[in-house]
Amino acid sequence: MDQYFDERVESIFQTIRKRNAGEPEFHQAVRELLESVAVVLKRHPHYDQQGLLQRLCEPERQIIFRVPWIDDEGNIHVNRGFRVQYNSVLGPYKGGLRFHPSVNLSIIKFLAFEQIFKNALTGMPIGGAKGGADFDPKGRSDTEIMRFCQSFMTELHNYIGQYTDVPAGDIGVGGREIGWLFGQYKRMRNSYESGVLTGKGTSWGGSQVRTEATGYGLVYFTQEILKHRGLDFDGQTAVVSGAGNVAIYSVEKIQQLGGEVVAMSDSTGFVYDPEGIDLAAMLEVKLERRGRIVDYCALVPRAEFHEQRHRIWTVPCDVALPCATQNELDEVAAETLVKNGVKVVAEGANMPCTPEAIRVFRAAGVAFGPGKAANAGGVATSALEMQQNASRDSWTFEYTEERLATIMKRIHQRCIGTAAEYGYAGDYLMGANIAGFRKVADAMLALGII
Repeated sequence: MDQYFDERVESIFQTIRKRNAGEPEFHQAVRELLESVAVVLKRHPHYDQQGLLQRLCEPERQIIFRVPWIDDEGNIHVNRGFRVQYNSVLGPYKGGLRFHPSVNLSIIKFLAFEQIFKNALTGMPIGGAKGGADFDPKGRSDTEIMRFCQSFMTELHNYIGQYTDVPAGDIGVGGREIGWLFGQYKRMRNSYESGVLTGKGTSWGGSQVRTEATGYGLVYFTQEILKHRGLDFDGQTAVVSGAGNVAIYSVEKIQQLGGEVVAMSDSTGFVYDPEGIDLAAMLEVKLERRGRIVDYCALVPRAEFHEQRHRIWTVPCDVALPCATQNELDEVAAETLVKNGVKVVAEGANMPCTPEAIRVFRAAGVAFGPGKAANAGGVATSALEMQQNASRDSWTFEYTEERLATIMKRIHQRCIGTAAEYGYAGDYLMGANIAGFRKVADAMLALGII
């Protein structure tokens, strides 16, 4: 019977890969989930009924559209927009928008697929989706980005709503862009539906802590992993890749908890600061100036800049938090981290560790927190923002952060408890995948074939 379900899962995966040819990121995400699900099917064969796995791996809706816009010189450009509404069994679709030249259908589908189980782990009533465009905001003026956002929303507004699909920000889409997107939605609908987008400004319906939420949540989850091993952040050395909101606010929370972050990166390279990252200087460089990370060295001369960003993982550390982009940490980097004594690796980005890297960490006994659990704080706080919008309420920073911390602790408990239940004690990847899958699968079976 065990071999039957292994073969069954492999057969389903091969069918999915054939149907979705040329989508490697999507294949990677689906394979990881299905490999965990085989264990569940062996114990609970009823999950192999009603075409459940096939339905789960097929998006409910995939929307692709053109986005024409005019630059400051009057030239017309055309980009491609996406929204993959993957699964709404737990609630309205929920997931961010990414503006980056690398965006394609495979990336949006893998992000949307991961989002289903991430949202399920939060315990909040939200489904999974993702969207974006292959637009590159770098080097563009504010007016050009605004015009692009308005054109993008002119089409997207047909498919979203506070009870249907609630987008948020992601790479390339921050509070500024959410404002422009919401303004165009309001114009197109002639309706002030504040719950249709999250990540809004606090002066017009946004939630306190939303900007910090993914980074803070990542560190709260990592703190729980450390506690489970009889440790805490005090005295720990950390390396954080990336230099956006997730990375910056991870650094802030680590420092508040007594840890020291000695390296950060962006697409041009990484900086090593032996005395610990000066957060005020990094905030000035990345959030105020929107500069490159090498500019940090001009403000903090003791720091060293290195052009090869992937080399950040050669810096010895106790805690590694990849917060940049998918597949940024490979097998070689993982082996180097293990050799240098890393204790915990937790994903701040979505799928930043390759399958080979994950195998290295698990084989070495390094605690590995997968993104669907570790970085769920952002979407959890988005759901809290939806609650406040629905009740026309506003919560304090302190209260919202307390709710966030509680949610991350519960996610950790779900992961560690589920892993132990299925004979994988301490394996956060198995725990997260199985717990997320079972919550979604139970709801799908309860609602019938939809």
